[in-house]
Amino acid sequence: MPRDSNFPQRLQPMLATLADAPFDDPEWVFETKWDGFRMIASIECGQVTLYSRNGVIVSGRYPPVATALGKLRRAAALDGELVALDARGVSRFQLLQNALRSDAKLLYCLFDVMFLDGEDLRGLPLLERKERLRRALPDDPLLAFSEHRPEQGIKFFKEAEKLGLEGVMGKRAASPYRSGERSADWLKIKTTRRQEAVIVGFTTPRRSRPYFGALVLAVRDGKAWRYIGHVGTGFSQAALKDLHGKLSLLRTEASPFKERVKDEAATTWVKPKLVAEIKFTEWTKAGEMRHPAYVGLRDDKRPQDVVQEREIHR
Repeated sequence: MPRDSNFPQRLQPMLATLADAPFDDPEWVFETKWDGFRMIASIECGQVTLYSRNGVIVSGRYPPVATALGKLRRAAALDGELVALDARGVSRFQLLQNALRSDAKLLYCLFDVMFLDGEDLRGLPLLERKERLRRALPDDPLLAFSEHRPEQGIKFFKEAEKLGLEGVMGKRAASPYRSGERSADWLKIKTTRRQEAVIVGFTTPRRSRPYFGALVLAVRDGKAWRYIGHVGTGFSQAALKDLHGKLSLLRTEASPFKERVKDEAATTWVKPKLVAEIKFTEWTKAGEMRHPAYVGLRDDKRPQDVVQEREIHR
C-alpha cells in the first residue's frame, strides 16, 4: 500500500537501533519487544485514525481497536505495537496476520505518547511521557500499557529468552521522542536474529511440496539489490498457497542481481514488492543468512527501505 500523502512528519514513529547484547545501566529502562505491527494512533475530536509505521491508514482493518481508543475522549497521538497473543500470552507475529479471523487475542500495547490535549510532549523525558500515557489510557481489554523495568536489562533479557519472547527494548530514561528518526536512545536487543527481506523470486517445488520450493531474498544496498539467501522453511500449507498466489501476479523476466545466484535455472523472478520477516542464526562471511526460516509477510515497510540491520556494540 502507498504511504498516506497526509501522514504528517510529527506523527512518524521514532525508530530503534539494533544492539548486539543486553546490558545494565541505571540511566536506562527496559520493555518487552513486542512481536507485532507498529501502529500510531491519532485521536482528534473523537475520530481515531490508525497508521502503520510507513504511514498507511489501517483504521479499517482494526475497528475494535479504534473503538477502544475512542474512549479516551481527548486529543492525542500515541505510539505502540499491535500484537496477537498465543495461549501462553506471548505475542506472535504469525498469529497477527490472521488475528481477526481466528481466536487469537488482539492487544494494542502502548509505550509512548507524542501529543496530548494539544500539548507537544516529545521534548519531555521518556519516563514523564510514559507516566502521562499511563494516566490517560482508558480501561479496555484491547488496550495495554507497556510496562518497563529500570536498569536490569540483562536479567530482563534472560527472562525474555526463557519465555520465548522476541527480545527486549532498551530506552534511555531521559530521552526525547524523535519523530521519524532512528536513534541510539532506543535499542532493540533480540533473543533470535530477525531481518526484513524483499522477495525477488521463488524456485520450483521439489518432492511432495506444492507451489514453490524456496523464496529468493534481497535487501537494498545503495541503488541496487543485494542477495542474502534463499529461505525454504517456516511455511504452513496455507502460507505456501497464499504466497504463491501473490507472487504469481508479480512475475518478471529479469533477475534483480548483477551476479548469478544459486538455482537460477529453477527460479521464477518477481518484482520486488513483498517484504518478509525472516529469522536466522547468523550472517555468513558472504553476507547470507544462515539457517533462515520464514516468519510472515510485512506490509508496514516499503521494499526500498529494507536494508541489512547492523548491530551496534554498546
